[in-house]
Amino acid sequence: MRVTFFGTPEFAVPSLRALVGEGFDVVAVVTQPDAAPGRSRSRIVPPPVKAAALAEDLEVFQPTKPTDRAFLLRLRELEPEVGVVVAYGHILKPELLALPARGMVNVHPSLLPELRGPAPVEWAIINGLEKTGVTIMQLDAGMDTGPILHQIPHHPGPDVTGGDLSAHLAEMGAQALVETLALLEQGELRPVAQDESRATYAPKLTREIARIDWTKDAAAIARLVRGLDPRPGAWAELDGAELKLFSPRPRDGSGAPGEVLAADGALVIAAGQGAIDVFEVQPAGKARMTADDWLRGARLPPGRRFT
Repeated sequence: MRVTFFGTPEFAVPSLRALVGEGFDVVAVVTQPDAAPGRSRSRIVPPPVKAAALAEDLEVFQPTKPTDRAFLLRLRELEPEVGVVVAYGHILKPELLALPARGMVNVHPSLLPELRGPAPVEWAIINGLEKTGVTIMQLDAGMDTGPILHQIPHHPGPDVTGGDLSAHLAEMGAQALVETLALLEQGELRPVAQDESRATYAPKLTREIARIDWTKDAAAIARLVRGLDPRPGAWAELDGAELKLFSPRPRDGSGAPGEVLAADGALVIAAGQGAIDVFEVQPAGKARMTADDWLRGARLPPGRRFT
């Protein structure tokens, strides 16, 4: 089966490698242009999918926008049977969706129709879901609204981070994708329309969403911190300076929301109900470190408050 693959971040790499490993004919890989990550923007780097594609000697396209006429003409010349989309980063227009003979399928890291949108992994943790998973769906013009082709559920552990869950679901998605395309080749797929009454959303993560609201209970704050680990990181301010927090653990404790209850080894901060231990932090412009190391330099007395 001739496949065009659309993907950009590390999450998409297992799916691309699975297609190649299972003998699918990947005729083109489409990814975002090379970019300069981080605040300094001093170094241009290729997307992870580009690096993986070049390692497999696959043809790579990096259009600024996938509506470019020359790009669409070249893709049409390759005569793909199916398109695979995994965290590509652009919403595809109907002309592109209809280009492969059998349409486009998408690997989405949630059990649709739950958590439609750009950040389902993080919101699964933030919302405290006991079950999530991966969905292979037929792409249509909507936002994650197409018919479901295949799903695999997963029960995340209580201390899982966004990074851990993303890596696990990426591997599960690759498995589900290969299974789906095998069924497609055999003519055995049975698409199932999504139940709109069960739809929920996973909106883009903004700086304001990542800011910790200390009036919430300790369990909710811990879920936010774990869900945004390693990126973008949940943060708070102390004396006007930003600090990202990682490795939380809810515990008993009381005080004004955001108040530092202890600063010896672990950092203990009061929540609206209960408190959290924080074992790792990242000051602005510095590397992630243990809270113990940061506290040695910060000399933070109990009673100070995060906002």
